[in-house]
Amino acid sequence: MDHSGHGTMTDLPPFTLGRGLAWSTDPVFLAGCVLALVFYGWGVLRLRRRGDDWPVSRLIAFTLGTLSVLLMMCTKLNDYGMVMFSVHMVQHMVISMLSPILLLLGAPVTLLLRALPVAGRGRKGPREILLMFLQSRLLRVLTHPAFTIPLFIASLYGLYFTPLFDFLMESRTGHLAMMLHFLAVGLVFFWPIMGIDPGPHRPGYLMRMLELFAGMPFHAFFGIALMMASSPMIGTYENPPDSLGIEALADQTAAGGIAWAFSEVPSVLVLLALLYQWYRSEQRQARRKDRAADRDGDQELAAYNAYLASLHAREG
Repeated sequence: MDHSGHGTMTDLPPFTLGRGLAWSTDPVFLAGCVLALVFYGWGVLRLRRRGDDWPVSRLIAFTLGTLSVLLMMCTKLNDYGMVMFSVHMVQHMVISMLSPILLLLGAPVTLLLRALPVAGRGRKGPREILLMFLQSRLLRVLTHPAFTIPLFIASLYGLYFTPLFDFLMESRTGHLAMMLHFLAVGLVFFWPIMGIDPGPHRPGYLMRMLELFAGMPFHAFFGIALMMASSPMIGTYENPPDSLGIEALADQTAAGGIAWAFSEVPSVLVLLALLYQWYRSEQRQARRKDRAADRDGDQELAAYNAYLASLHAREG
């Protein structure tokens, strides 16, 4: 099998972790990852120069998220993913589920809003344009569960179980577009659920948990369908190169197992993040109430005590 833009894939040796981590640069993803790290680092430095703090945990999360994309798309894993369904599924799951979670925990939009300068009166700079986008009807639609959940599901069944997947895998451009799609779908799906950045759709924490678990069973069923199939289901991977020493059906079963496992692990991570955010939110509300009580001299408590005293006087 010769995929345009990737060179000849039939002479790849059997996959090992060492070979898979060797560099095989995809210029689009490499440039995107480098620019993301540069802009994020610029934002953090800008805040610190003016005396503002930025949580180290967010910096670490965003860096790990960017590096996970770099690992999947700019190493030999990408070459093996063109001819091994199991390796491709690792790419898909990391790009669409793990990388978005880490990137969103880095709160890049919040960082930009704090770091970008405010334009003068009557003018629109990058910060104002970003705010307009965050408040736009388009983003409200793109992050609504009525859109994100069907999109998340269709990205599995509508892609792999139709001729569209084989068509995209015929060229480097198609494969690149597919991976960018996976990343975008993961970002819009997880953003309203556990993202720190502001957005137009921000339901309560219980509703966010329901949104999370609404899509995960379909992910598990997709993996089970691949594992239970008695014959190869994806044309691209029906005839793996002899040099790899693998059978198509066994490789598909491994891919299904990977998809099934990734429906569980990220769900637990997101659930833990949601519970932590919920706890922090409750703590902040409690502190605000305490400060309000301090400012008004506990007037609410005093009024309640006066009410109890009046009742006692009536009874007397």
